Amino acid sequence: LESLVRWYCREAGVRNLSKHIDKIVRKLALQIVAEDEGAELTEKSARKSNTWSVTDSNLNEYVGKPIFTSDRMYEKDPLPHGIVMGLAWTSMGGSALYIETQSIKRGVDSDGKRRGGGMLKVTGQLGKVMEESTQISYTVARARLAEIDEKNTYYDDNDIHMHVPEGATPKDGPSAGITMVTAMLSLALDKPIRNDLAMTGEISLTGKVLPVGGIKEKTMAARRAGIKCLIFPAANKRDYDELPDYLKDGLEVHFADDYSTVREVAFGS
Repeated sequence: LESLVRWYCREAGVRNLSKHIDKIVRKLALQIVAEDEGAELTEKSARKSNTWSVTDSNLNEYVGKPIFTSDRMYEKDPLPHGIVMGLAWTSMGGSALYIETQSIKRGVDSDGKRRGGGMLKVTGQLGKVMEESTQISYTVARARLAEIDEKNTYYDDNDIHMHVPEGATPKDGPSAGITMVTAMLSLALDKPIRNDLAMTGEISLTGKVLPVGGIKEKTMAARRAGIKCLIFPAANKRDYDELPDYLKDGLEVHFADDYSTVREVAFGS
């Protein structure tokens, strides 16, 4: 049942789960009757296991290949530089959402100087709101880097390419703001992020962390992905406090009203 819910039936309600269970029962009934009557079944309907039990290992024989895949693209700890896990809300509930960034060193002119200033390129089929969020995040990342190390010219020397995987899936909303800033700072500071950390929160131009929706769904997505540490906007603390204890159990949760708190958790003081 857990495998059915996790890999086939993530939507709210149990109608689709009930359909999958009915499908399994009908197939088992057909196989039992066919064996009792000595009838031959097609290769698709025939029993392939030596048992009548439906387990994780043979579930795909009854309901096909899993619809959903693992929420984790990266198992390495820490994550590669420039990559951070965010949390998103979708029609199927919460979902883990990686933000990937990569730098491209700028060319030099005849005098050996870098051509122009750094620029940001964004891919991943992002909506207008999320595209604007990438620009705000880039500005915040540049400003915070200047505060941390005014001699660091990383963003002037390099172009940044930001990508949100699963490019065929449209994405929108401002809630990945702090995740984007963290991914870009991870590159500039040459510091990777731990792989059991995820975050969500809109970022303002001055670095304020603004509230987002879907805290319950995002917490569930984090647990499903094996996340142990979460960063939420401070204004969402009441939403988190209202969650049942079984969802909060074992989680280390930080609430931020300014990006400085996010940076402290992600990179250390």
